[in-house]
Amino acid sequence: MLKNLITFKNPKSRAAEAFRTLRTNLQFSNLDASVKSIVVTSSGPSEGKSTILINLAITIAQSGKKVIIVDCDLRKSTVHKKLGLPNSEGLTNLLIQDKKFEELILPTNVPNLFVLTSGPTPPNPAELLGTKKMKALLSELNKVFDMVLIDAPPVIAVTDAQILSTLVDGTMIVTSYGTTEKFGLAKTKELLDKVGAKILGVVINKVPEKSEHYYYGRYYENYYKSNE
Repeated sequence: MLKNLITFKNPKSRAAEAFRTLRTNLQFSNLDASVKSIVVTSSGPSEGKSTILINLAITIAQSGKKVIIVDCDLRKSTVHKKLGLPNSEGLTNLLIQDKKFEELILPTNVPNLFVLTSGPTPPNPAELLGTKKMKALLSELNKVFDMVLIDAPPVIAVTDAQILSTLVDGTMIVTSYGTTEKFGLAKTKELLDKVGAKILGVVINKVPEKSEHYYYGRYYENYYKSNE
């Protein structure tokens, strides 16, 4: 629920400030063109990508921009649970049935923040996400919203995130401190590189407060420096 999301519950906290730093870094991640659509993924499960995505979305919405979260984790969706929203209809209905996205977008308790939940679990997630209809949907959302944030499944497990990364302005990888293996992160980058994904950076999650990389934003900046 929203009360468990730090940027909503305690916007003046140290962690919330870290998300504002991340928001700023994203705004300047591409000086040649604005970044309006981002896929958020991870190497494996349980690395906190959905929580990171929602907190980032709240922070961007708090700055006055109109934001939508699209839950494209059609195999194990959690966005609706974290935001306390129904999920009887959503993205899968939009892609399979003759519905308009305006009918299925849900408002949240955060001003300027909207959600398109995943909807019922389909038998063919990757095929659905790779359709022309999905590409057209993202194009329409880019016209209506200032920022489109897409929650995608882990890269190594399935091909969904690779497919989605080709339809957006950039991809952000979430890792978990003390959990994500270097091999897994390297493999994730390799798989995304194969489809020509633009990797914006890496966010490290669940960092102990005493760690030198406590701030999400600080690690994000270090990633850029190491890849210049």
